[in-house]
Formats: sequence, C-alpha cells, structure tokens
Amino acid sequence: MNEPEILRSMLSARTIAVVGLSDRPDRPSHYVSEYMQQHGYTIYPVNPALTEVLGEKSYASLSDLPVKPDLVNVFRVPSLIPGIVDEMLMLGLTDIWVQQGIVNREAAIHAEQGGIRVVMDRCIMVEHRNARLA
Repeated sequence: MNEPEILRSMLSARTIAVVGLSDRPDRPSHYVSEYMQQHGYTIYPVNPALTEVLGEKSYASLSDLPVKPDLVNVFRVPSLIPGIVDEMLMLGLTDIWVQQGIVNREAAIHAEQGGIRVVMDRCIMVEHRNARLA
C-alpha cells in the first residue's frame, strides 16, 4: 500500500470515479476533483444525492457508471470503505485511492487480497503536484 510505483501508476489513470463528490466548493472532494479535471482527468461523480457536479452527470453507485474507470477515488467515512471495496470486486475494478485522513486497514487488506491496488490516507491532488515537480 502507498508504494511509490503504485502512486505513479495510479496517477497515470485518465478516468476517475469520485465516490462522495460534493457540490460544495469548500469541500475537499470538490476542489480536489476540480483540480484533477483541470489537469486532464475525466471525472465520474458518484453521489446519489446529486444529479450533476463539476459539469458532469452524477451516478448513484459505481455499478451505474457508463464506463469502467481507471481509478476509484474515495471521499467517504472509513466505515463505508468495505462496501465500496465489495462493489469494486464485483465490477472488476482494480485501483482504489482513499483520500487523506480516511483509513480502514481491514478494507485495504480485503481489497488487496482481491487483487485491488490500494492507496490510502494520501491526497491525490498533493501527490499529483509532487509528481509534476519531480
């Protein structure tokens, strides 16, 4: 988990499903996703409470997405991570990035045992900025 080569590989993704994307500009899920959009990533919001955010249609779940995203970026409380991992396993999704401050070690172990690569407790925006500076 959080190995440098995995971080680099995940940052090369082009499509990102963002679970828990908020329509509030002051929320990290919003401004981090907006940053990623501005740097060429295609964002697929996953939030059943919204119809659209950041100019993109919002979907109720990963299962509802029209494409298989390269990466699932999660902005949800730790207790919800196992369900997201289970849905990813069912859909054959292989990369999960759980944002900084969100940790569920059991879910990470379960994901890795199922073949999902995991980055946890890291900010994708910060890592993207650091990679661009390197």
